[in-house]
Amino acid sequence: MTAKRELVLKAFRGEPVDRVPVGFWHHFTQEEEWLAGFGNQEIIQKNLAGHRKFLAEVQPDFVKIMSDGYFAYPNEKLQTAQSVSDLAGIQPLGADHPWISEQVELVREIRAGFSEDIVAIYNIFAPATYLKWLVGRVAGGDDRLADFLAEDADLTRQVLDVIAQDIAALSERIIKEAGADGIYLSVQSIQDARVTAEVYKTSIAPSELAVLAAANAAGGVNILHICGYEGARNDVSLFTDYPAQVINWAVGPEGISLAEGRQLFGGRTVLGGFENGKQGLLYTGSQAEIERETKRLIAEAGREALVIGADCTIPSDIALERIQWVRQAAGL
Repeated sequence: MTAKRELVLKAFRGEPVDRVPVGFWHHFTQEEEWLAGFGNQEIIQKNLAGHRKFLAEVQPDFVKIMSDGYFAYPNEKLQTAQSVSDLAGIQPLGADHPWISEQVELVREIRAGFSEDIVAIYNIFAPATYLKWLVGRVAGGDDRLADFLAEDADLTRQVLDVIAQDIAALSERIIKEAGADGIYLSVQSIQDARVTAEVYKTSIAPSELAVLAAANAAGGVNILHICGYEGARNDVSLFTDYPAQVINWAVGPEGISLAEGRQLFGGRTVLGGFENGKQGLLYTGSQAEIERETKRLIAEAGREALVIGADCTIPSDIALERIQWVRQAAGL
């Protein structure tokens, strides 16, 4: 086992470490390409090339493999539905569907290009996210999902459970067949006031828990990402009992520090600390400011059960030396 691999796995388990590991990632394609890679090898090759360049230039402690191009879950019923009633009788794609098999091959190919043995976690979205993206094209869909729940909550839950079967199969295959160490499951409160905490717990959470259960059963070491992308706000309490080994959320926007979050999540390892956007310190700050903030985060949260990272995906045009500044400071 390499030193980096051992370091990261120890940190994920909350064991003592020689230094605090660091993990940042960004997209390798454009937003309009995130939904369009299935059946478009040009986009997938761009994603592969981006990973190779990032790994060579950053030499990260571990990598989150980006699923750019595969954001659109290709169930034909979902692609044409005007209301949730149109989804009655929906069936899963099946574990051998090309959309799943291609992602298994993506992970396998990226791992085959590693120059060192590091932990690899694959980016996967919650069933509700795949559903709302199909009806809202990435940035929307929360209102449509709320409409579906208001129309027929039981049928909406059935739809989410069907999607979850496929996402669970994807999770199992990328761990067992492609060699990923686990998944990075992105969840998010529905950005519509009609979806209360109780509605979320009864209608949406079961599909997310099913995915995590499958990843855990496959032997994964998994990260739960509570997504604050583009200002989305979350009821973090919805997720405190989710069985992931590492927890990541938007520290500033949610008003929950790394130390506070670790307590909320029962002492599990926490990941984050830096704002991910172009207004944040990681993107705009000087080397001295970034190093100072890194040391402050570690002093506040403690060295164990901690990985320094960001709220979410960082900008693709960030100067990569900024990641090294964080890692240098975290190693002191």
